[in-house]
Amino acid sequence: MKRKIIEINEDLCNGCGDCVIGCAEGALQIIDGKAKVVKEQFCDGFGDCIGTCPTGALKIVEREAEEYDIDATREHVLKTGGDEAVKRFDTANAEHDAKEADAKPKMSGCPGMQVRMAKKEATAAKPATTTVSDGGQVIKSDLDQWPVQLHLVQPSAPFFDGKELVILSTCAPVASPDVHWRFVRGRSLVVACPKLDKTEPYVEKLAGIMAQNNIPKVIVVRMSVPCCGGLSMMAQQAHAMSGCSDLVVEEVTIGLDGELMKTERLAG
Repeated sequence: MKRKIIEINEDLCNGCGDCVIGCAEGALQIIDGKAKVVKEQFCDGFGDCIGTCPTGALKIVEREAEEYDIDATREHVLKTGGDEAVKRFDTANAEHDAKEADAKPKMSGCPGMQVRMAKKEATAAKPATTTVSDGGQVIKSDLDQWPVQLHLVQPSAPFFDGKELVILSTCAPVASPDVHWRFVRGRSLVVACPKLDKTEPYVEKLAGIMAQNNIPKVIVVRMSVPCCGGLSMMAQQAHAMSGCSDLVVEEVTIGLDGELMKTERLAG
């Protein structure tokens, strides 16, 4: 059957074993210094292991593969890891079922997930301000879409079409007051945290956004802290999965003082 399953780039794999620890199904092992899938029927295709890989060697692909067998996998986990491993497996399986249910289209739901768009000018070279009731001035928002959180957006949302895409770390707009007018204005946006979010579906969703919309450029806006590098890694994996080889992916790094430190081209 054709289904989603993990794929390992052995050229990138350094044999650290983090993915083996990250896989509750016991589908991966380190063999001859490289991560390998023990049996296809043990891999459920959710990709919990991807977020643990420091080199980007793992990705989810869709191909012909042996069907995932939950009973055989549970027996395998019990045999190799004991009761504690089975408890972890059962917890992961419940989480995967919940995510699969959440991923199905719904006719109604939280108003915060309803797509909203607004037209705003993208030509100004400095922040726009507005006067508030006490006579002072505040910087106006440049956001012209909703939702923004990566879990909530749909790849087919109309606000992605024809716009540059900003993949924004959760902390960046807090650290830098310039984020709105420098990066948000005139662009589509998704917000994510590679450390605190449940990132399993992120690579596939970003790949869908890149593949389904006429996006000329992707800009990853991250903080200078190491954990934020996961955002850039996911963007690169999504770029490769999307098949959009001519799509440019840039990384912008913001320091803890809010200053723009550097801009680097990652792909395209």
